[in-house]
Amino acid sequence: MLSVFTAYGRAKRLLPGLVLLGLAPLTASAEQGLMEQVDTRASQSVADASHHAGFDQWRAEFRRYAAQQGVSEQTLAHALDGVRYRAKVIEHDRYQPEFVRPIWQYLDTAVSSDRVNTGREKLDAHRDIARNVERRYGVPAEVVVAIWGIESNYGSHFGNFSTLDAFATLAFEGRRREFARGELLAALKIIDAGDISAEQMVGSWAGAMGHTQFIPSSFVSYAVDGDDDGRRDIWDSIPDVMASTANYLKRANWEPGEPWGTEVRLPDGFDYAQTRRLSTAEWREQGVRAEDGALPEFGSAAVIIPAGAKGPAFLVGPNFRAILRYNNATSYALAVSKLSDAIAGRAGISQGWPREEAPLTRDDVTALQRLLNRVDYAVGGADGIMGPDTRKGLREFQRAEGLTPDGFATQALLKRLEDAAP
Repeated sequence: MLSVFTAYGRAKRLLPGLVLLGLAPLTASAEQGLMEQVDTRASQSVADASHHAGFDQWRAEFRRYAAQQGVSEQTLAHALDGVRYRAKVIEHDRYQPEFVRPIWQYLDTAVSSDRVNTGREKLDAHRDIARNVERRYGVPAEVVVAIWGIESNYGSHFGNFSTLDAFATLAFEGRRREFARGELLAALKIIDAGDISAEQMVGSWAGAMGHTQFIPSSFVSYAVDGDDDGRRDIWDSIPDVMASTANYLKRANWEPGEPWGTEVRLPDGFDYAQTRRLSTAEWREQGVRAEDGALPEFGSAAVIIPAGAKGPAFLVGPNFRAILRYNNATSYALAVSKLSDAIAGRAGISQGWPREEAPLTRDDVTALQRLLNRVDYAVGGADGIMGPDTRKGLREFQRAEGLTPDGFATQALLKRLEDAAP
């Protein structure tokens, strides 16, 4: 590797030679610019070397810790010692998309006709496996296939990052280092158990693995051997993939025989600010009606309005909450629910989405949070994420302004807050 001074000296000695090539000699300002570029690149090389030296030291310290936790020397030598720092992982980890994607755009992709048709083909191709899994775990085959479709587009996009590289990089420099450190240890224990080799353990930049994107700790807790070959393989064994996914949902308190929920119509004057769970009978007393057919009989259910009062409403029960355990995002759980419905031939969403609403950027959401705090609707820190505290504060502001308190952030509400703030 060149030092800053060596690189500069070599470039300096080359400058007079440019005349011999028939090129005009550089002006003083151009020469200075070239030298600054050389200095910058050489300095970056020095910084990179220091960075990688720090990673090597971190890996050596983690190696000692993993050995203390029972990981074998063979696995440490074969798997951990070859782990690399991946700058691309940190780029993904720090990336924040400018716009908060509206749920209807997410569902357009997640429940597209191609995704539905492919899901039906996959279910037909693996019907015996899927039905056996359904009998064993009580989770409908179309729900397992839907998760497969959402997570990796049925195995076509489950990533090509080394899981070990990803979690080592995130544990060294990511935003959630302790979490990544624990996942790296779990990944090594999976290799130690003989379920998969280090070379085959690949997935997303964030470390999610295989067809249905388990993180290592979830694999340890929920993965099962569906084909009875003595290994749990969510990369190349569809029986293992389906059984492991169904087992995850079963352990998340899936209720066999119950639907995830249904689309509903809400009565005039409905209190959109309520976030409690009630029985179906209690929701019925408030005037909640099924969009089609009868309401499912739930002992505990919530009404959700993911796009506010202008969008569709849904009554969701325990199985919707089980899907949320897989990925704690309403948009994700609704996508899995509606994709499973479509694969099984059930109806889609009847009510329209408020597609005319322009999406808020993360900066917009941050500004909205700061403004809510300024007008005494405390929502905590301004992080650009519409969490439950932000929605609660927004509902309180809407109610005070005589608006429908649905907690759905819009550009018009942001402007109203700007006008209200001192």
